[in-house]
Amino acid sequence: MAFLSKLQGALARTREVLTTPVGEILSSSVEILNRPVSELVSSGRPVDQALLDHLEEGLIAADVGPALSSEIAAALGKRAKAGELLGAGALRAAFVEAVASRLRESGDSIVERPPLEIIFAVGVNGVGKTTTLAKIARLARSEGRNPILAAADTFRAAAAEQLEVWGERAGVPVIRQKSGSDPGAVLFDAIQAARSRGADLVLVDTAGRLHNKKPLMDELAKLRRIAAREVPGAPHQVFLVLDATTGGNGVAQAREFQAAAGATGVVLTKLDGTAKGGVVLQIRRELGLPVRYVGVGEGIDDLESFDADRFAEALV
Repeated sequence: MAFLSKLQGALARTREVLTTPVGEILSSSVEILNRPVSELVSSGRPVDQALLDHLEEGLIAADVGPALSSEIAAALGKRAKAGELLGAGALRAAFVEAVASRLRESGDSIVERPPLEIIFAVGVNGVGKTTTLAKIARLARSEGRNPILAAADTFRAAAAEQLEVWGERAGVPVIRQKSGSDPGAVLFDAIQAARSRGADLVLVDTAGRLHNKKPLMDELAKLRRIAAREVPGAPHQVFLVLDATTGGNGVAQAREFQAAAGATGVVLTKLDGTAKGGVVLQIRRELGLPVRYVGVGEGIDDLESFDADRFAEALV
C-alpha cells in the first residue's frame, strides 16, 4: 500500500491532465466499482463516443502518444458497444485493465540471478543516474542483497563525491578513483572488491553521454567488454535512466540508447514533477523495453520497483 500511495502522489499531475476531461467518470468511488454492473447504469453518464473522445484527448495530453491513445479509446468503445461498460465504475475498471495489460506485455520474464550481477546505468546528463543507482542499492539492501556502487563517471566534476554521499545514505560502499581516471579501472576495482567482500551486485554509474558522441559510446563499449571479461554474461542489465519530464522526447532517447548501448530496461525519474507520466506506455509499446523502477520523489527511499497494475490504478 505504501507503493500505491507514493505512486498516486507522484502521478498527481499526470492524473489531473488525464481525468479532468472526463471528470467524475474515471474518478468514481470504490463503492461504485463494487456494485453489480446492472446498478452502474445509473451511476453516471453513459459511455458514449463523446466521452471516449475526451478520454483519448486526455491520454494524448498525458503523453501516451496519439496512436496508443486512439487504440485504448477504440478498445473501450468496442466493449461499450457490446454492452460491457454500463456506467462509470465499469469504464474505470476497463480503463485500468487496458493500461495495465499494455504494460504487462512480453519481455518481463524473470531470469535467475547470477552469483555476481553487474548492472550499468546509462543516459544523458542531468537525468538522475547517480541518485537513482544509490536508491536501487538501497532497495537491494532492503531485499537482503549485498550491493557495491562503482563510480565510473570520472569525467563530471564531483560525480564520485556525489555518489559517495548517496552511497552513505544508502549504507552501501562506493568504489572510486580520482577524477579523470580510466572508468574501466574503476569497474575492474569494483568487481574485485565485490568478490573480496562477498557482494552479489555491482551497480555502475557511467558518465552522461549522448548517443551520437562516438568517443563516449566507445568508452561504454569498453566498459561492457571489461565486465564480460571479468564476469560471464555481464553486464546483466543496462538500465537507461530517463527524465519523465521530457515526455515523448524520452522515447527518442530510449530508441537511440537501446541500439547504441544495449539498454535492457528503463528507470523513469522525476515522475512526481510531470504531467507526462503516460510516456511509460509509449516506451513499452514502441521499444518493448520494460520499466524497472520509477522515481517518485527526491529522498533515498523514493524509488519503487515498477508494477504495471498499481501504475494503472494510480493513474485514476
